[in-house]
Amino acid sequence: MNALGTRGGEIDSWVRSNLFDQIPVALSVISRDYRIVEANSQFEDAYGDWRGRPCYEVCKDRTEPCMRCAALETFLDGKIRRREEEGVMRNGKQIDYLVQMLPMTRPNGEIPFILEMFTDITPVKRLEREKREAERMAAVGETVAGVAHGVKNILMGLEGGMYAVNTGIQMGDDERIARGWTVLEDNVTRISAFVKEFLDFAKGTATAVALVDPNRPARAVVDLFRERAAQAGIRLEEELQDGVPAAPLDEEGIHTCLANLVSNAIDACTLSDKERDFVVTLASREEDGVLIYEVVDNGQGMDYEISRKVFSRFFTTKGSDRGTGLGLLTTKRIVHQHGGRISFESKEGEGSVFRIELPRATLPALGAGPKDGTPETAGTTT
Repeated sequence: MNALGTRGGEIDSWVRSNLFDQIPVALSVISRDYRIVEANSQFEDAYGDWRGRPCYEVCKDRTEPCMRCAALETFLDGKIRRREEEGVMRNGKQIDYLVQMLPMTRPNGEIPFILEMFTDITPVKRLEREKREAERMAAVGETVAGVAHGVKNILMGLEGGMYAVNTGIQMGDDERIARGWTVLEDNVTRISAFVKEFLDFAKGTATAVALVDPNRPARAVVDLFRERAAQAGIRLEEELQDGVPAAPLDEEGIHTCLANLVSNAIDACTLSDKERDFVVTLASREEDGVLIYEVVDNGQGMDYEISRKVFSRFFTTKGSDRGTGLGLLTTKRIVHQHGGRISFESKEGEGSVFRIELPRATLPALGAGPKDGTPETAGTTT
């Protein structure tokens, strides 16, 4: 976009009448010292008198420039920018607005001015906040219901064990007492594991990032589950690409993710009603700067309805005595902390593939938390 002049006064009346006051959004032009040199009537109606004043004072009621000033970035590199900001209108009302910044570039490449276009998005942001609050309350209700359901099932087991012990004592039946005591022990173990897993999920864990061989947590998981798979008659294999450079990872977190996926894959094989040689494969590789882990099984697979609930709170296909449904949620969270995504493909009766993708560009920095971003989570059936 060509510059319209060397000073604010050189932005002529033609521009004002044919551009500024005809466009139904607030417009302003700022110079390199952040002073507003021109604005349309919509801008003045919203933010008040602007003449000779800096943009951060007029739009934000600040006394100094913003810490992360998008205008400064545009003056430096000449790129068009769009950013959501919070501001203050002339009547003191807080406002959310979308500002788009267009550099006004001279033929010699100099950028004397930036054209800013403001759109009031306060109603949209209010709806977003209301939606988040509604989702939060729904999650709380869902969590309470899930906990209550899990505890209820365990309490029923405890009551059954107590009944067996009490009646065994009354009848003098040592064998009945022993059976009842075993039921009590099993259910105490279950409720302890349930509460621990729930608390671990609720509090989360901070990422402890270090340069790690991406294959190291994968090998550790294969070693961890090799005996369990063999006892179940399942072949556990690894296909780990050699020579993958070290990456900034939370090794314990990645180990947790892969352990959850391999454990689920083994369960999917043991729960299958098919007669076949069951195989679970943990693979790793790097493609175009993306670290990829895959866990493949030829177990029971999932139909469409089950697939859509895979990442739901407390959803499990294992039954209340074998899982809480928190494993995949924990895995999803850890993957997101690494700036990655998790997806899956599954076909009922044939098996599933769970895939973790971690772009190196979005991995957390060494000694820092995860980078900003909202990676997607996808699930498809094939």
